[in-house]
Amino acid sequence: MPSTELLDWKKKGNFLNGDHRLFYLDINPTSEKVILIFHGYPTCSYDYYDVVDQLSEEFRVIIPDFLGFGLSAKPAGHNYLLTDQADLMVLLLKSLNIKSLNIIAHDYGTSVFTEILARSEKGIMPFAIRHATLCNGSMLIHLSQLRPIQRLLKNPITGPLIALLSNEKTFHRNMKNIWGDPSIYNVDKMKVHWEMLKYDNGKKRLPRLTQYINQRYQNYDRWIGALKSTDIPIDILWAEEDPVAVIEMAYQLEEMIPNNRLTTMKGIGHYPMIEQPGRWSDHVLSGLE
Repeated sequence: MPSTELLDWKKKGNFLNGDHRLFYLDINPTSEKVILIFHGYPTCSYDYYDVVDQLSEEFRVIIPDFLGFGLSAKPAGHNYLLTDQADLMVLLLKSLNIKSLNIIAHDYGTSVFTEILARSEKGIMPFAIRHATLCNGSMLIHLSQLRPIQRLLKNPITGPLIALLSNEKTFHRNMKNIWGDPSIYNVDKMKVHWEMLKYDNGKKRLPRLTQYINQRYQNYDRWIGALKSTDIPIDILWAEEDPVAVIEMAYQLEEMIPNNRLTTMKGIGHYPMIEQPGRWSDHVLSGLE
């Protein structure tokens, strides 16, 4: 049976029905100032459980689960291309009649953002991006310090076996290893993340989902090129103790992106919005001001 926490999160959201059901939150929908938030891998919108109230005091906050993640559909045999994820985000924004927005993207979500940005730079998006915040995403994939579990999952031979053998214990071990301060790792809260990952046969989708790493190589020039050419104001908000999306990425992005502001957060690892939600939210809101 699903936990109370999972069911409560589901009640907060809605589903966009198309070829596949897409779960999303839409908080404070009467505000004209919109934030669209993209989550990371292998988690989901629940990453923002502790920050959504603060962010939605002033903004309309929309947080989808990408296809294959969280409470969204997890179809078997799907390729889960990042370009397809971007298509779904555009479809969601059209359905909500969003014409202007800010985007916050973390980890996996930063590559969905760069695909949307590349389209926006060509003038083919039905909305305007006012501002973006990029947080600990390995867009500069050549600098990424991939975890062993990621390498195994994206391998077509070992991936299905590793997904089958994965369990809650290995999930907690791997997540705790990317925390800035493992002593503040919240096991109870992360149990909900594990439940979200497993939901609707989610474990079986991990090998295909993990191919996003290869897609970052394949689309590197297009996506990083968009960052280099854009005039959209971009905040680079980076947790310094991230062992995967290492701090050197933030410094190189600062050199590449024309109109940016770099803020680094000491003592925090890969999931700053979970590890220190208040501190992360303060930085986000400061950038939006």
